Amino acid sequence: MCLGIPGQIVELAGGGAYRATVDVGGVRREVNTALIEDDEDIEVGNWVLIHVGFAMARIDEEEAQRTLELLRAFGSIYDDEISQMIKSS
Repeated sequence: MCLGIPGQIVELAGGGAYRATVDVGGVRREVNTALIEDDEDIEVGNWVLIHVGFAMARIDEEEAQRTLELLRAFGSIYDDEISQMIKSS
């Protein structure tokens, strides 16, 4: 199963590189932000929905927390997705 996982931006590459480092449950990895409209308005602290290394959309913190709680309730599905993120880092 493929899921969009909420992550919080902790660092921006800058210089129009369309890259950001996100934190997902304590795991940090670089993602491409080119798919987000108004990419230039992305800031450290923003939450984004991530799928296969791409930030697909900006989401608010409340939505991110609700989604993370739902994913944790799924148990192994969430754990498997996080494991895949760690492997591809």
